[in-house]
Amino acid sequence: MSRGRNWTRALADGDVTAVVPSVVTGDVTLGADTGRLVAVVPDPHSPYPRARRGEVGLREGLALAETVTEALTEDAHLPDGHRRPIIAVVDLPSQAYGRLEELLGIHHALAAAVDAYASARFAGHPVITLIVGTALSGGLLAHGMQANQILALDDPGVVIHAMHKKAAAKVTLRTVDELDELARRIPPLSYDVNDWARLGLCDGLLNVENADDPTERDTRAVKGELAAAVERARRGPRDLGNRLNSPGARQTRTASRRVREALADQWR
Repeated sequence: MSRGRNWTRALADGDVTAVVPSVVTGDVTLGADTGRLVAVVPDPHSPYPRARRGEVGLREGLALAETVTEALTEDAHLPDGHRRPIIAVVDLPSQAYGRLEELLGIHHALAAAVDAYASARFAGHPVITLIVGTALSGGLLAHGMQANQILALDDPGVVIHAMHKKAAAKVTLRTVDELDELARRIPPLSYDVNDWARLGLCDGLLNVENADDPTERDTRAVKGELAAAVERARRGPRDLGNRLNSPGARQTRTASRRVREALADQWR
C-alpha cells in the first residue's frame, strides 16, 4: 500500500503518468489553476534494491528534477502569477541508503531535485508539499522541503523526522523508549506530526476520514486546502524565511533564530 500513490490518484483529474516506475505525475484542478502533482512511489522491480520501497534514489532524484524542470520550461513564457502550482505528494521512508548509490552520486541526483524545486519557486511557481505518510531524512529534503507551503495530514500514520527512530537510538546511545520519553519534553525529538507542526514548519494540519484510501469528501477538502495554500504562496515571499518567522517558530525555535541573527551580524 502506498499512500503517495493513492492520494495522487485521488487528487488527479485524470490518469496518472509514470516518468519512471517510481515517480508519478498528474494534473489537478485547484480553483482557477491546474497544478502538477508529483509523487515518489514504491517500485518493487527497481534495479536499485535500496530504492524499492519508495525511497528517493538515483532514478527518483533525476526524475523529480526532470518533471519539475519541464513545468518550469513550459511556463517560462507565462506572466508572473500565472505559472502552474507544483504539488509534491510525500510518502517516502528516506533516501536510498546503499554503496551503489553513493558510488554513482546520489548526492548529485538529490541535489538536482532540490535545485529544480527551488528554481521553480523563485520563478513564481507556487510549490506546495502535501505530506500524507512517512517523510524522513534526505528523502524529504529532496522532495518536499523546498516548498513555499507545507501541509500534512493530521494522522498517526504521518511521521516526519530527520532519522528513523531505531537509527536515532543507536546514534544517541539510548533506547527507543528513552527517546520517546525525551520527545514528550523536547518537540524536535518527537515523531508526532502535531509536535512537528509546533516548530513552525507546517502551514496546515488536515483532518481526513481515511488517510490510507481517501474518500471523495477527503479529496474535496484537501483540494480546497491546496488551493488556499497556492494563494498564500503567491502572496508570500519566494524565499523560505517564513520557516523561522512563523508564530510557531518564534515560540519554539528561539535558539535557531538567535544563531541566524548572530551569523547575519558577523557576515555584515
